[in-house]
Amino acid sequence: MHRSLFQGLVSRFGCLLLLAGLLAGCAGAEKAKPADLEPNTALIGVRPAWNASVGEVAFPLDLRVVGNTLFAAGSQGVVVAIDARTGGDVWRTALATPLAAGVGSDGRHVAVVSRGNELIVLDTGKEIWRQKIGAVTLTAPLVAGARVFVLSADRTVSAFDAASGRKLWQQQRSGDALVLGQAGVMVAVGDTLVIGLGGRLVGMNPQNGTVRWEAPVGTSRGINEVERLVDLVAGVSRDGDSVCVRAFQSAVGCVDTVKGRTVWTKPASGATGVHGDETVVYGAESDSKLIAWRRADGERLWSSDRLRFRNVTAPTLVGRSVVVGDESGWVHFLSREDGAPLNRVATDGSAVVAAPVLAGQTLVVVTRRGGIFGFRPE
Repeated sequence: MHRSLFQGLVSRFGCLLLLAGLLAGCAGAEKAKPADLEPNTALIGVRPAWNASVGEVAFPLDLRVVGNTLFAAGSQGVVVAIDARTGGDVWRTALATPLAAGVGSDGRHVAVVSRGNELIVLDTGKEIWRQKIGAVTLTAPLVAGARVFVLSADRTVSAFDAASGRKLWQQQRSGDALVLGQAGVMVAVGDTLVIGLGGRLVGMNPQNGTVRWEAPVGTSRGINEVERLVDLVAGVSRDGDSVCVRAFQSAVGCVDTVKGRTVWTKPASGATGVHGDETVVYGAESDSKLIAWRRADGERLWSSDRLRFRNVTAPTLVGRSVVVGDESGWVHFLSREDGAPLNRVATDGSAVVAAPVLAGQTLVVVTRRGGIFGFRPE
């Protein structure tokens, strides 16, 4: 069922992992046939610029860009900073520790989480400390204000001093036994740490973890734990104080982070994040139907079935294009106005595993095999 209802679930106590596997297996038998691709007519220019590698990527990788530097990591613990202008390494470090989450960075400090539940922080490529954390973590750490913030799968939020590793505070929110087995929402907006907890966007004081406001986006539905999952998923669209997010298989909505209130929320059935600009928010449903919503009020502007069932990533905006990757390694450039195809380019044939990102003038995508590809669109 693609990146869909049972993409992955984890239990706070680790006792329902088997259930997740069984459900995923059942869902796989029902997988629909991906839409055939139309002949490619290149209406915009896109040229390959460079490629690199980080090793297989089998965790929810979050690419981080600071200026012209791209930060990425592979499952076996290779962490890399790449100059997006040339594709060359700024530095590359092999931690020799399998990873579960990453990458977070402020340009100097880089943070990842190991499968052994260790928060690992590097300073310009050199490991400076590790701290054991108490639960599975799939969300990339956030590095901001000389601190490292961690959101664990059990809805614990922790803050550490970036230089020393000293734990500064920890807050935990009660919730369902099952939580989503993919990355969640954590972003800095002004002087507020904004976290996805269940179906709510929560504003916290980064100094001590106290809650400033809560805004609902998705509400729990269904009669069992799986159907009631409404966790917010990684990939947000921020424009100033407006933050728009997706609640897993439930809704897409926008929140005013100054007033701490929900501006609008609309039913939606996707499992990946959103992206947008000051006027439009874009996202893909679980069947890979692309949808554009008006940012002001959530009115649907258009939808496109051209990539249906191709298991696309969350989108990224580049110039006049909405860009997504798919499970066959294609990178699709679509019109922001109506979703019409503008161009597509190939990678290595394995699935694109993270939303494409723009680093300077270079669009970067990463594949399951660990290929890192830089493209220069018009």
